[in-house]
Amino acid sequence: MKNVFKYSVFSLLFMATLMVTSCQDEFEELPGPDEQQTIMASSSTARLIERTSANDGSFDNIVDGASCFALDFPYTVEVNGIEITIDSREDLQVIEEIFDAIDTDVDVLEIIFPVTITFSDYTKITINNREELMALAEECLEGGADDDIECIDFVYPITLFTFDINEQQTGSVTVNNDEELRLFFKGLDENDLISIDFPVTLKLYDGTEVVVNSNAELAAAIENAKDACDEDDDNDYNDDDFTLERFNNLITECPWLVREVQRDAISQTDQYFEYLMNFTEDGAVTVKDRAGNVLNGFWSTRITDRGVLLNLEFDFLVDFNLEWFVYEIEPGKIKLYAEGGNKIILKSVCDVFNDDPNTLREILRECAWVIKKVLLNGDEIERLIGYEFKFMAEGVVTLSNGINVSEGSWVITTNAQGRLVLALEFGNEPSLNFEWLLSDLRNDRLKFNIEGTAYELIVQRVCDDDPANVDGDVLEIRNVMMGGEWMVAHYSEGEVDQTQNFMPYTFVFGAEHVMSITLGQTGTTQPGIWRVLRNSDGKLKVYLNAGIEGELADLTDDWDFVSMTSNRIELKSYSDTNASYDVLVFEKP
Repeated sequence: MKNVFKYSVFSLLFMATLMVTSCQDEFEELPGPDEQQTIMASSSTARLIERTSANDGSFDNIVDGASCFALDFPYTVEVNGIEITIDSREDLQVIEEIFDAIDTDVDVLEIIFPVTITFSDYTKITINNREELMALAEECLEGGADDDIECIDFVYPITLFTFDINEQQTGSVTVNNDEELRLFFKGLDENDLISIDFPVTLKLYDGTEVVVNSNAELAAAIENAKDACDEDDDNDYNDDDFTLERFNNLITECPWLVREVQRDAISQTDQYFEYLMNFTEDGAVTVKDRAGNVLNGFWSTRITDRGVLLNLEFDFLVDFNLEWFVYEIEPGKIKLYAEGGNKIILKSVCDVFNDDPNTLREILRECAWVIKKVLLNGDEIERLIGYEFKFMAEGVVTLSNGINVSEGSWVITTNAQGRLVLALEFGNEPSLNFEWLLSDLRNDRLKFNIEGTAYELIVQRVCDDDPANVDGDVLEIRNVMMGGEWMVAHYSEGEVDQTQNFMPYTFVFGAEHVMSITLGQTGTTQPGIWRVLRNSDGKLKVYLNAGIEGELADLTDDWDFVSMTSNRIELKSYSDTNASYDVLVFEKP
């Protein structure tokens, strides 16, 4: 995983590490600008290439705790008693979500053996039990065997040439990915000579690209970038190895909402829920309660063998007065712990705390917004999935399902804490008529709730009419789906196959996001909603709304896109109820 720190250019362009054995290092000069374009397979430049093309084993540390190898998909794990099949990197997020669903201090994950693991050089072995896996994981010491370079990647294809001792060309090969490049080097003898067909493009961790035209430029580019980001290779997960400086910068960067408080093993969450904490660099901290009243205090930090400790001091907020161990940092979240059953969980609210309501007004008016979820008192209102908001001037908002359009009003204000609030009113849709508190603004997604309740509204931005936002993948999926009639070839909920329930139906994905569902050859047709979009996490999603009654209600969901051909579309959706995936496959008849 590539958790990014600020990119900096290093001046050490003349040295690189060449690993000769697992316990001995040698150093040699990087190639100069006038050196021949052939390199020896054992050279420092070759070693940098190998490390850059190595298999990254750190992305699944939440499962195996080892950065020098990764488990091969698919495999099965049991997470806090829930059995899950892991088919892709995206499925690892499900494990994290289960861990975070209840913020207990101990989470349990068991791997169902046997599993196959792949090392950095793409060697594979089968592991039959936990003891074998732990023995290998113990060898993955930070700075040891896991020396892959993740902050820069090759852009393929790349062509390489081989030479004999007289530098006469003996062959060529074109590689299309990291595995092919690493295996090419693995098949060479240490004295073999090779050259690269320049120019070669490399992509940095931040998405920028670098074009190199020689071995010297290639070695320098990799050397400059190899330490420019945090690869999180210390065999834990979610980059918990934060420094004191990083924590201090993080906690002063944004205001923080209190999400959970436990003092002396007794929950105090109801009392302090969504208090707003603002830490400043001078050591002051202000807290606003839900009524907007301000409490002042002080904060300080220090580093110990256990990690970072945060000390809080208030005259009146006494439940916060402790020196807290910072035991986890996640994106947008900090977890604090102290012995004796004391815990605080804070959530970052950089974008939802704003004294100027025009910020949210402009964001809402830029594009349309599609409903991903509506929760009323904890119950999901599935009939609204895929409906589209359009926020217009003069406080007018429309809600459409592609066939019917209703009109309402909208107002942006701030509450007593200075947090942004969206007030909606529709005469014919009372389930939306609330003052929704903005709780999360993430790229193209907005999340609202009602303070202290299980009411939630999540919407996804869709800018179909903006040429700058054209997504080729989205367009391709839409075009295929609109290319004729479809039938359900497979539908299963976990291990339960329910395909037969949908065999009588024919689906047509039409214009204006209208889905037509026909029963039998000459049966009745009912409308629904379909949409294809890329969400704020970069995932391709297919929204289907087939109603909320009968067997078709099972299809109403925001599905993950899996794969597609001209005649077949596969979707999946994780079900919290069954702790497994629902799978939906459409095929043309």
